[in-house]
Amino acid sequence: MPSSAPAPAAYQDVTTSERTLRRFLHGLPGVDAVGLEARAASLGTRSIKTTAKAYAIDLAISMIDLTTLEGADTPGKVRALGAKAVHPDPTDRGTPRTAAVCVYPDMVATAKAAVAGTDVKVASVATAFPAGRAALEVKLGDVREAVAAGADEIDMVIDRGAFLAGDYMKVHDEIRAVKEASGTARLKVIFETGELSTYDNIRRASWIGMLAGADFIKTSTGKVGVNATPANTLLMLEAVRDFRAATGVQVGVKPAGGIRTSKDAVKFLVIVNETAGEDWLDNHWFRFGASSLLNDLLMQRQKLATGRYSGPDYVTVD
Repeated sequence: MPSSAPAPAAYQDVTTSERTLRRFLHGLPGVDAVGLEARAASLGTRSIKTTAKAYAIDLAISMIDLTTLEGADTPGKVRALGAKAVHPDPTDRGTPRTAAVCVYPDMVATAKAAVAGTDVKVASVATAFPAGRAALEVKLGDVREAVAAGADEIDMVIDRGAFLAGDYMKVHDEIRAVKEASGTARLKVIFETGELSTYDNIRRASWIGMLAGADFIKTSTGKVGVNATPANTLLMLEAVRDFRAATGVQVGVKPAGGIRTSKDAVKFLVIVNETAGEDWLDNHWFRFGASSLLNDLLMQRQKLATGRYSGPDYVTVD
């Protein structure tokens, strides 16, 4: 299985200076916005039959990073979230577990205890999430705290101000520093695509993240108005596909925010399959950052099994 590594040999010269990195990023093919959105919309119309739908629902459940990132988070809430990640439907122990529980660094130890003995990962946001407005040492301290508490994965935010100002090397070097501070924890790099303004910028950010050693590239924090969309996820899937073709290094993708229904999830899985391919149809390489999605998936799963729609009263409220 390919793994992520900073600056593969084919691109080492690209990251030697701001000038070389800028030349490379601005030399990437421009994005045809109309064509991209039309392609994403077309893939979203694919019909899924009952057997395939059941498979897709279980796959989507297994790809969810079940998340709570609120100022009012308590140990009790995190323990309850961990229990739900391990047994999403207590009435059906055949329901897949979610991929991970995602929390703030100070809740990592609580989450780790809640999922102990299972394959559910503990992810932690870091680097002054969600704005990323802090000194590098503060961001790295955030990461080290989470890793020391047992985080299996780190979700960092890039400095969007630096990116939009054209300071690409600063963004790259911060990702590299966070990757080093993460140790063996896998690193997800959040772009906050809703603040990057253009598809060309999303493509450039994707390449910066991959060149710097990201294990995943992620659309959004879920804290702004525009989060994951079929089009921006399709664009990022094209980037990881092209990066693996050029380097042999596989990078995951995580759309986050705004994905709420089973129908939405299936559309995204079709986009994954048709764009990057089957190798990404696994929670090691594709995740949903969409906690509210889980309840709808569970209700649709129950309907397929029983023929009856149980409704929201039959699933736990996060």
